[in-house]
Amino acid sequence: MADQMPKIGTFCWNELATNDPDKAREFYTELLGWTVTEMPMPSGTYTMFKAGEAQAGGMFKITPEMGQVPPHWMGYITVEDADETAKKVEQLGGKVAVPPMDVPGVGRMITVIDPTGATVSMMAFPKK
Repeated sequence: MADQMPKIGTFCWNELATNDPDKAREFYTELLGWTVTEMPMPSGTYTMFKAGEAQAGGMFKITPEMGQVPPHWMGYITVEDADETAKKVEQLGGKVAVPPMDVPGVGRMITVIDPTGATVSMMAFPKK
């Protein structure tokens, strides 16, 4: 199982935040032939995209609590420890946009802004 975990420092997930999940679902399934599985979440439905048998990414609807966030794709990079990574981001001149938080059944994530203004999320998976 450990060899199936994403390597530290590599992209491990892609996620679409959108105001119109129905339109996005139709677009990506038609364009790329992706299939979908939907999961209920406390803030709404989470859609998992698959390309054949492989996971391609996820999608959720932007909520009012998120403010004026534009629709976007977010990449996730695997890190060893989300809390330590957040500290290092700030030491290196970046900003923590979403502080370390637990994602039940997945791991611990953060969203950061690098010194150039680019945003990316990072995920620390539980150690097996």
